[in-house]
Amino acid sequence: MTGVQVVVLGAGVVGLSTAVCIAESLPVCSVTLLAEKFSPDTTSDGAAGIAPFPDIPLERQRRWFKDSFDHLLAIAQSQHSPDAGVILSSGWQIFKEVPATKKPYWSDLVIGFRVMTDRELKRFPDHKFGQAFTTVKCECSSYLPWLEERFRKAGGRMEQRRVSSLQELGDGFDLVVNCSGLGSKTLVGDAGVYPVRGQVLQVEAPWLTHFIRDGDGKTYIYPGVHSVTIGGTRQEGDWRLHVDEGDSTSILERCGRLEPSLKKAKVLGEWVGLRPSRRNPRVERERVLLPGRTGMPVVHNYGHGGWGVTIAWGTALDALGLVRQCLKEMPGAKL
Repeated sequence: MTGVQVVVLGAGVVGLSTAVCIAESLPVCSVTLLAEKFSPDTTSDGAAGIAPFPDIPLERQRRWFKDSFDHLLAIAQSQHSPDAGVILSSGWQIFKEVPATKKPYWSDLVIGFRVMTDRELKRFPDHKFGQAFTTVKCECSSYLPWLEERFRKAGGRMEQRRVSSLQELGDGFDLVVNCSGLGSKTLVGDAGVYPVRGQVLQVEAPWLTHFIRDGDGKTYIYPGVHSVTIGGTRQEGDWRLHVDEGDSTSILERCGRLEPSLKKAKVLGEWVGLRPSRRNPRVERERVLLPGRTGMPVVHNYGHGGWGVTIAWGTALDALGLVRQCLKEMPGAKL
């Protein structure tokens, strides 16, 4: 076997991360990325990029977070930072009630995590507790095209095409990596996948330099390279992709309470995306019976919800490990 033909389905942040990991780490593989949409039309593009999953061991979640954080931190501290849209960002996460866990599982993985002082909390009179830390802000409108370029440099091929079933891929490929997000609902019949609708606004407020995030995850202000992202909504099971003016009004009002100077900000744009959610991300492999074949190895990596940017590189490395296992079982494949 001269080369293993691998197809990665989905070009959001999870699919692109996985495709890059495979193409750069396994020269024996010829990797094709198939997607119906490429940046800037994918869901990850609007993700602001900052709850543990109930059934996944905490150590595995920590590894996903750490691997992703370290990967993005290295970019933020390199010459690639402006092109990739990855920057360091400091700020506050605030809570209306003191949370049961004052130090989340990622507290020692971000930079300079500490509990906010009473003096700092004074500006947020509706909130009783807060955490201050430095994290990495990833702007997918820059990061996804940067990953695409990295994938091409590693010899990867990209093709825009809709895939309705895995059966379509049986002839041309030896291994399928499924990063199709919400598409997995129909593509592999996963009834556990559902959308969580998110709406955000981009505003012009260059005086803002610190992020503010309400602990409920619904209200946040993230300064970026060219604009400030404010949000948001978390509407489960809602497939609407059009901008809801009521949501925009609510976002401006909620964020204005946290940061009054936003009343002076100019709205540059509004954006809606559907987060591909699941009780837990699915990162595992299986063999799928296809006509005329004993079984096609399929590696799944989807269902990250609003945590796509935060854990994408970590789950991509897990998926790479699963691809390696599949290759070991293929006759003639040399790693």
